[in-house]
Amino acid sequence: MAAITHPLHTSTVTFRIPTRPSYRFTPTHKLIITASSTSNKPISGRRLIAAVIGGGPAGSSAAEALASGGVETYLFERSPSGAKPCGGAIPLCMLEEFSIPPELVDRKVTHMKIISPSNLTVDFGKTLKSHEYISMLRREVLDSYLRSRAESKGVILLKALVTKLDVPTSPNQPYIIHYTVNNRIKYLPVDVIVGADGANSRVAKSIHAGDYACAIAYQERIKLPDDKMEYYQNLAEMYVGDDVSPDFYGWVFPKCDHVAVGTGTVCSKPNIKRYQQGIRSRVLPKIAGGKVIKVEAHPIPEHPRPVRVRGRVALVGDAAGYVTKCSGEGIYFAAKSGRMCGEAIVKASEGGHRMIGESDLKREYLKQWDSKYITTFRFLDLLQHVFYGNNAAREALVELCGDEYVQRMTFESYLYKKLANGNRWEDLKMVSGTIGSLIRCKLVGKEMESFDKNVLAKFV
Repeated sequence: MAAITHPLHTSTVTFRIPTRPSYRFTPTHKLIITASSTSNKPISGRRLIAAVIGGGPAGSSAAEALASGGVETYLFERSPSGAKPCGGAIPLCMLEEFSIPPELVDRKVTHMKIISPSNLTVDFGKTLKSHEYISMLRREVLDSYLRSRAESKGVILLKALVTKLDVPTSPNQPYIIHYTVNNRIKYLPVDVIVGADGANSRVAKSIHAGDYACAIAYQERIKLPDDKMEYYQNLAEMYVGDDVSPDFYGWVFPKCDHVAVGTGTVCSKPNIKRYQQGIRSRVLPKIAGGKVIKVEAHPIPEHPRPVRVRGRVALVGDAAGYVTKCSGEGIYFAAKSGRMCGEAIVKASEGGHRMIGESDLKREYLKQWDSKYITTFRFLDLLQHVFYGNNAAREALVELCGDEYVQRMTFESYLYKKLANGNRWEDLKMVSGTIGSLIRCKLVGKEMESFDKNVLAKFV
């Protein structure tokens, strides 16, 4: 045991210093600190001290950026061996941007099928190039790697449950984190907090960040016989229909030696097991003889929180509500928001030498995040309203997914997280095709009368 007198507190904080891992890591994103104009006071005799609550992709990425930039960083994770229920798909650009080793990838999905309520099946992936694929991995593997890499950069990992957060009453006071280790209550004073503790974020509650709608994701991991697992070698499936979800989709995603079969919903959470039975029934011939090896359920945010920065506290990942509608993607945006927040703190504090405030976090983190991604989130919100409302709309969605131009634009935007270079004539044809599909499904007139004008107003 080691006793450390914390520079922000007169009492002695005692805890075990973690043994540094022996992993070898590939070079990661290089942090460049550019001083920003600030009137914040220099810190004398120490560095800025930050706590990151939550050790998933958001928390680990934030902690790594903080420690790499010179900030004294503590990362709290209560259950390192646990794993969030998650499809586990990440875009191609994340492998390079976050230096994810290829051996962490279980499957390289090059084929995807989208199945409509009437079982119309579309092969979605015809436009993928020879080097392109969707990476499928297990969250327990990815999360463990990212935490270990953060530790290698100087982050102090505390395997502990954060139970309470004391918010200071003056700008010069520290935040006090209450946490338990081996049934013992301990305390840690810090300058800055990054809340990366998921949809039920305790940090968000502590700063009165407001509520948001949450979906529930339910997933079974199923070990299949070898011949059936061969079918899912590089194939993922998405199913839409009232039987699998009233407002989302069901999925079958391949893992290392099993498949993940799951579904989600925001408007009918008490019925999630019925919808899970629905997706199992749709895929029954393909998973017959399989054995369930794990059952998982977890809340998933449906939109950003009303407040994501307050005082010297910032929320990232699921705690901030960064999961896209329509696709349900969250891993990349979690890691990206964590890194952006960590780098923002480093920049505003000039490498940990100055205190920061709420205006710094809003300017360097929140404003940058919103300018880069808020339009994407709103656009996918609109698509979900249009296409996931009833089975007629879902039939139209699947029909549209058969168009190769739609596929190319979708995959380029997803794989590389930037707007694909479109063609005006093809864009016009795509819009016309969308309208045509909706008309054929007898949807336009009826749905537009009941469409939420507040949602549509965001895009006009």
